[in-house]
Amino acid sequence: MTLSETLTQLESLGSEKMREFNTKHGARSNQFGLKMGDIRTVAKKIKTDHALALELWKTENIDARLLATLIIKPAKLSKEELTEMVASEPYTQVADWLYSYVVKDYADNESLREGWMNSKNVMLARAGWSLTSGCVSRNPDRLNLPALLDRLEAEMPKAAREVQWTMNNTLANIGIHFPEHRSRAIEIGERLGIFRDYPVSKGCTSPFAPIWIREIVSRQV
Repeated sequence: MTLSETLTQLESLGSEKMREFNTKHGARSNQFGLKMGDIRTVAKKIKTDHALALELWKTENIDARLLATLIIKPAKLSKEELTEMVASEPYTQVADWLYSYVVKDYADNESLREGWMNSKNVMLARAGWSLTSGCVSRNPDRLNLPALLDRLEAEMPKAAREVQWTMNNTLANIGIHFPEHRSRAIEIGERLGIFRDYPVSKGCTSPFAPIWIREIVSRQV
């Protein structure tokens, strides 16, 4: 499919209801308003098309960028290209898809992780902490967990809300996976109070780290 054909198809699947929903949750006006399932259906038709994905990303259209994350080849991206992509997308839903389908699968993401964590760009910092949260779960030997807790304690209160979210994931993961650090992770969460009052649907676990840690740990017993 060409870029024009793809954008035409995406536009035909959009709805005002979804555009309103997305806007309410922080999306910009450059969108068609597709349901996530419809984007996945289009992606299945295209399969993988790296060149098209790059063209879609350049449009800055939210739905086009979501589709791009599903059809791109992460291995073909340079570190500079990937960094630019992460830095350029302020809408968290697109950022999360970019992380899940591209950044997480990028072979050399460890070489980017710390630099992104220290970036003044909010979305790079957010992605850097996402990588760190994953590293806590999968490759903790790469990390100094006590020093990481020190940093979370000092930096979370003044971090941008978008970055607080992935920093909080890191805090919770430390508490969940490492009993020797659990009490301190819970204490940090209690004292900072970040996401304490976050609205949660019935049956879902609160993102407030102390509640989240205790809930997941209780399921492991």
